[in-house]
Amino acid sequence: MQNKLVSIVIPAHNEEENIVVIATRIEQVLAGLSYDYEIIIVDDGCRDNTLSVVQQLAANDPRVFFIELSRNFGHQSALKAGLDHAHGDCVISLDADLQHPPELFAEMLNKWEEGYDVVYTRREEDPNLPLAKRKTSMYFYKLLNALSETEIEAGTADFRLMDAKVVEVFRNFKENDLFIRGMIKWLGFRQYAIDYMPNKRYAGASKYNLRKMQKLAVQGVTSLSVKPLHMAVYLGFFISCLSLLYVPYVFYAYFFAKHVNGWASLIVTVAFFGGLQLVILGIIGIYIGKMFMQGKNRPTYIVRSTNIK
Repeated sequence: MQNKLVSIVIPAHNEEENIVVIATRIEQVLAGLSYDYEIIIVDDGCRDNTLSVVQQLAANDPRVFFIELSRNFGHQSALKAGLDHAHGDCVISLDADLQHPPELFAEMLNKWEEGYDVVYTRREEDPNLPLAKRKTSMYFYKLLNALSETEIEAGTADFRLMDAKVVEVFRNFKENDLFIRGMIKWLGFRQYAIDYMPNKRYAGASKYNLRKMQKLAVQGVTSLSVKPLHMAVYLGFFISCLSLLYVPYVFYAYFFAKHVNGWASLIVTVAFFGGLQLVILGIIGIYIGKMFMQGKNRPTYIVRSTNIK
């Protein structure tokens, strides 16, 4: 009886020092399991020797494959490229920096064999991380869940296993602005969570800075929900009602005080409402911009070369 095929998808951006190590760790883990496997490494516009290292691995091991994208399309697009080209009965995605431990594969595959369609992971907070990093991560998920209609659990990322039928459904998505962890949660199916403590990054530096985290939060919210538009309507209605409280003061100042003071408060009020209008217009503009980009129907990524048949 032929073993089931497990596809391992690894997006990589400037990870030349990590590729051989992560591939070796994966091979060691899967060697003790009764599965066939393929490792698909996606070169997301790397500027170092990542592609050369992967090509050398592929030349020595027929189970290693590479996808070279034409430029840096971003982690989410690179991940989708790998999922689109995977052939496995299930697909496991993880990062190349070894913070996602391959040793969890056995437990993930066991839960898959029990009938779960998606086995995702939840990162436990490392107390040794800088306070700013921990607070940023906490507020990221709080903001995301406050503004979105799909709840994303704290510590979830793109380290997960998906059954082939889930991957097939995901392949049919034509969205231009990807937020995969939210999209997979939105899909439903039978899902199971595994908690884990992340390893330290093996080499290199993290690609996610504060600016990218902010961009990902906005991308996630606007990809999953129109709640910010509803909130803009409620906020506008609330402030309009609140402004009616100012009317009695204006009448009193005009008819009884015979003068109107308060230029400073007037300027502050105008500035406040002007800023609020710009914020609301910005929210609307983000959604219109997403519609504009989606209407172009451009591909999410472009493959420059690959050894996948």
